[in-house]
Amino acid sequence: MKWLLLLSCALYLFGGFRRPFLVTGLVAELTYLALRGHDLGRLPLVGPHDTLVFFSTSIPLMALPFLFAAPLRQSDRFAWLVGFTAALFALMALPFRSFNMPLPPILDIYWFELHVALAFFAYALFTIGALLGALFLMRNERPLLDLQYRAALVGYTFFSASMVSGGIWGYYAWGTYWLWTPKEFWTSILWLFYAFYLHIRLKGPQWERAVAWGGIVGFAVTLFTYLGVSMLMKSSHSF
Repeated sequence: MKWLLLLSCALYLFGGFRRPFLVTGLVAELTYLALRGHDLGRLPLVGPHDTLVFFSTSIPLMALPFLFAAPLRQSDRFAWLVGFTAALFALMALPFRSFNMPLPPILDIYWFELHVALAFFAYALFTIGALLGALFLMRNERPLLDLQYRAALVGYTFFSASMVSGGIWGYYAWGTYWLWTPKEFWTSILWLFYAFYLHIRLKGPQWERAVAWGGIVGFAVTLFTYLGVSMLMKSSHSF
């Protein structure tokens, strides 16, 4: 089935030239996730392979409303950046072995799946915010900054809901809502960072470039929370 991932990567890279390619790449990657989910009998959300694929799929999925927003309707550059980023994370997933065993009881809970899915939707929106911030720095068009803010705001909402559902899952799994593991510590840093970022925009036009850079820095914090903590620190969370 991994040929579907390779196909989606190729389509994503052509998506900057013809948007139907980007949408077709998303359909191919969604099909891959659906087939894996059917074989596993659950959402494929465990391990680096599945989470990287889910992250990759979430980026163009969350980007669809932005592709048709007035400031980006004619922007091939944004579509290509979305496709390139999605392809990059899909390719990163390929070397990792996929886990095909049943979920252990600690993970076989509805709240776990909700927690992880919401987190990756938020990560995808933070990624889109970073891409929009980079475009603003290149083109200095105010509507791009407005779209970046909307991406961050919706992402922050998803992330807050993910933290709530994660706390409920933690209570069922470990008997407590919060453990202050490295992953949870960096999760709180990421949440506070975007709470701060969303307020910076209220400072006025003189802070516009700082806001754009804030979205880019937020993406770096997002990647460290997702991949850096999992690879460099010991935690009860794997990915």
